[in-house]
Amino acid sequence: MTTQAMTTDVTVTERAARKIGEILKAEPEGAKLRVSVEGGGCSGFQYKFDVDRDQAADDIVVARDGATVLIDSVSLQFLAGSEIDFVDDLIGAAFKVNNPQAKASCGCGTSFTL
Repeated sequence: MTTQAMTTDVTVTERAARKIGEILKAEPEGAKLRVSVEGGGCSGFQYKFDVDRDQAADDIVVARDGATVLIDSVSLQFLAGSEIDFVDDLIGAAFKVNNPQAKASCGCGTSFTL
């Protein structure tokens, strides 16, 4: 069995990058998608997605195919190794975070437990 080391890298799938690009086209110049983690939700922590024009000095920047995602340094510890994806299925369309650190998540996938 191979052991994979935990990485602080956060990746964005091609589908998510395409959707982020569509969202940001409708926003003012310099807008980026901010992904953060805050306490709350039915499982303890929840993902938050916002459009933001202000980039802090300690923000991590993830760029792919013209889409830019900002993650603050505190949220990065909860998102380390995650993949941000966009799913569009019968129950709806939404960003989905595939987080290897999450021990459990709620049914809607927006909150999680470490």
